[in-house]
Amino acid sequence: MRAIITGASSGIGAALAHELARRGWTLGLLARRADLLDALVRELPAKSVALPCDVTDAAAVREAVKRGEEALGGPFDLAVANAGVSVPSHAAKFKLADAELMTRVNILGMFHLFDAVIPSMIERRSGRFAGIASIAGLRGLPTSSVYSATKAAMQAFLEASRVELRPYGVGVTTVNPGFVITPMTEKNRFKMPFLMTAEEAARIIADGLERGARVVEFPLPTSLLMRMARFLPDAVWDRATGGYSKRKVDSEKAKR
Repeated sequence: MRAIITGASSGIGAALAHELARRGWTLGLLARRADLLDALVRELPAKSVALPCDVTDAAAVREAVKRGEEALGGPFDLAVANAGVSVPSHAAKFKLADAELMTRVNILGMFHLFDAVIPSMIERRSGRFAGIASIAGLRGLPTSSVYSATKAAMQAFLEASRVELRPYGVGVTTVNPGFVITPMTEKNRFKMPFLMTAEEAARIIADGLERGARVVEFPLPTSLLMRMARFLPDAVWDRATGGYSKRKVDSEKAKR
């Protein structure tokens, strides 16, 4: 079994690489930081290959996927679009450059991997594509408006693609984590409820992928809270979340 993971150099991506390798998967590891990928390859117990690449470059992603297939001896059975970036955002201090960055990495990065692997999966009538979205995509969160928007876009695309690809034997999984200890969440200076380690998240994700789950969402308390929040009237949501528009983050650690 062969899998490719974007954003594999740290956080959930690196933890998922360790977890899948432990389960016997051979891996293509895609990220910008070649030194971290090389170090990860040396740590893994299964055959793996480093594929330095910027997910915002469609041609580079296609080439990286091709190199990975050649190195590992065949097409990928699983593709995980994990690369992501989060920058605090506030409507009163909107920064177009930050919004464009999150759009390019979170949404276009997923599209680029999808474009590179799905035609082969359709031809073989097998395979699974997964996108690491977020519980933050279930409703617009103050100070995370753009991030929430990108994750909501991922969820909508993956949901529709799941239905469209089912007749071709290709599975699609949407992964919605809550707060996970990663370089991305290091910027937060507020209490993060039900915070879990990347290793715990990776085990939950791997279990879901291997059983062919449509949606993998965790932790359960956060999932239930946000699912219920979707049914709140807008006026109630506005009052309930108004205080969060002032929550603190460390902007120097916001990007990854």
